Amino acid sequence: MNEQLLVYTDKSTPRLRYIFDLILKDLIGIDYKITHDKATFKNHTESRLSYSDQCISDEPFIFASRILFEKGIEDQQINVFDWKGFPVFFGTHPKYMMPFDIFGASFYLVCRYEEYLPHIKDEHMRFSPQQSIAFQKGFLNKPIVNIWAQELKKILVQKFPSLKFREGHYKYISTFDIDSAYAYREKGLMRHVGAFSLALFTLNFKKIIERFRVLIGLEADPYNTYEWQLSIRNKYHLKQIYFFLVGDYGEYDKNIPIEGSRRFQTLIKSIADYADVGVHPSYASNKNKDQLRKEIRRLSKLLKREVTKSRQHFLKITFPDTYRNLLEFDIQEDYSLGYASEIGFRASICSPFNFYDLDLDIETKLKLIPFMLMDGTMKDYMKLSPEESIKRAKELVDEVKAVNGTFVTLWHNQSVNDRDAWKGWRNVYEAIVDYASQPVSNSQNVIR
Repeated sequence: MNEQLLVYTDKSTPRLRYIFDLILKDLIGIDYKITHDKATFKNHTESRLSYSDQCISDEPFIFASRILFEKGIEDQQINVFDWKGFPVFFGTHPKYMMPFDIFGASFYLVCRYEEYLPHIKDEHMRFSPQQSIAFQKGFLNKPIVNIWAQELKKILVQKFPSLKFREGHYKYISTFDIDSAYAYREKGLMRHVGAFSLALFTLNFKKIIERFRVLIGLEADPYNTYEWQLSIRNKYHLKQIYFFLVGDYGEYDKNIPIEGSRRFQTLIKSIADYADVGVHPSYASNKNKDQLRKEIRRLSKLLKREVTKSRQHFLKITFPDTYRNLLEFDIQEDYSLGYASEIGFRASICSPFNFYDLDLDIETKLKLIPFMLMDGTMKDYMKLSPEESIKRAKELVDEVKAVNGTFVTLWHNQSVNDRDAWKGWRNVYEAIVDYASQPVSNSQNVIR
């Protein structure tokens, strides 16, 4: 049996147990036990750590800020400063081995504390990256919680050489959102008439001809890139996850009706033969639990199995309501945690973690898997060239590999068709896949 780290705290709270599990068990890879008895702690001769308002003897000590012992949500005093070249906050004293509260600061970032506080929403009622502390202080491109955990690990390794750690392993997951399975096929007569009329009004004869050729079978649908995606999966041995929009037609939900298209049903079932398939809850379902239930049931009925994975359409997340709704309908993993307009680490972490409901102060069983970049973010929001996008993506991959995290990309079927506005972006996707799929080198897999 591996040695346990004995941790002294004055008292335990749900917040404390949650973040200690994440930092010590999940990120560092060590088992621990909490004691509130100072005598027991003093007499302990093996590895130990205290988290309190004062050091007990000569153990590694972290001064505890108040956030893990509070109830409710309050404005927090955040002063970011530099330590060992990394941004930190909830500062304590320079004489301490870590001059900040790693557990309190990590909890603030991971539970998305700032997204519960009053903030200005964007046009789709989302929290914008510009309001986040990570963006404002320049560490959105760093999985800073993982990095802090590695620093704590170094301290424990130095102090307790016999302490054994479970090693983490870098992973890459390629995900696709299928907002519109086909550009022209299966759209129905009225949508075709409307599209032909609009193209004619704008004198877009290229689109008229293209649509007509696709509909009579002379040309492949431009969004039908699934065979190519499969070839990339096989070439690089990828873990792929597909999220299908199966909501009702609306202003922001324009996929094919699943119940009226045999072709769409066949597509979903064929992809489910080689990749994981999850639900892509519609824009409309974000404020309508009945609609969310309907969409999950539609997909589950088609696949003849439970649907346990999701990603929100338009990345619409409202804390805590969005995740409470997913939990109510037995979703186990959600992949929505990222920004539409910026690449990077929304929760400042690149490892899966459980959603913590800050309003109720409880840890839930819903696993959140953050993604780091999206195709449209780079091309449409950030206006990056294909070459710049590859460079920025590789930098993020290096950050994740350095801490043995999980790198997740979000792509769409139309963005790899190598046509029109997406000309050249098929190569971007494969270049990122190629780099992200490479094993971690010795120079990357080191404690910083």
